[in-house]
Amino acid sequence: MLRSDSAKPRITTYDDTEGPTRGERIELSARVLGNWVNKAANVLQDEFDIAPGSVVRLDLPPHWRTAYWALATWSVGGTVSLGLDSAEEAADLLVTTDREAAAAAATAGSPAVLVTLAGLARSASTPVPQGVMDEAKELSTHGDQFAAWEEPSDDDTALVAGGERTAYADLVAPAGTAERRHLTMTDTTDFLRACLALWAADGSVVLSRGEAPARRRRTSWRRGPAPRVRCRAQSSEVSRSASRWPSRSAWPRRRSRRASPWTAPP
Repeated sequence: MLRSDSAKPRITTYDDTEGPTRGERIELSARVLGNWVNKAANVLQDEFDIAPGSVVRLDLPPHWRTAYWALATWSVGGTVSLGLDSAEEAADLLVTTDREAAAAAATAGSPAVLVTLAGLARSASTPVPQGVMDEAKELSTHGDQFAAWEEPSDDDTALVAGGERTAYADLVAPAGTAERRHLTMTDTTDFLRACLALWAADGSVVLSRGEAPARRRRTSWRRGPAPRVRCRAQSSEVSRSASRWPSRSAWPRRRSRRASPWTAPP
């Protein structure tokens, strides 16, 4: 996406769910989406030591934040787990919007990240349990550039959902027609698969969450770009070179794990 057109809108979210995100219109270009992915990947690698073989459970709805957490997990070579049954796949990290679930994970000695969906949030709207990372507060402190320490093999598991395991080699369907498609699904697995297929074809996603007002339901999503409200990744480092993802030949060797305040001591 960065190579073809980094300024092209890649995901636009219209949020009409009940709650603080109601009425939000968020549009991310490939460059801005890439910044969010890089920051989240740096969090996964630096703070939680997520690498090939690690499992990240995404307890998130279809949303633009879900997209970058999934892409970040795949950037570090981890496995995205969307299973509801905790016995289905033991997770090394929980990423969730549910404060109680995050607190339970922390109590059990498992690391967790509490996600706030609101686009302009600078901290969680509720007290964050001890040992849980506040994504809205902490993510912006991480770098806009990312280099993986390890890369997965084609046979490594990229996605676990509904009892099915998908390898990295099979994660992205063959590219179809580039289009700007309107999505309304509520299943996160279907959402992520649709995003991957559209982006592989140089397309764009328009996601509607909740019941849209009647006036907008009459709007044709194929007429042109949606109204733009850009949500830039809060930057601690200004990225001036976003023309391509880091090449694998430039990836450094894996460093030893450093101490992180978000992981339980061995």
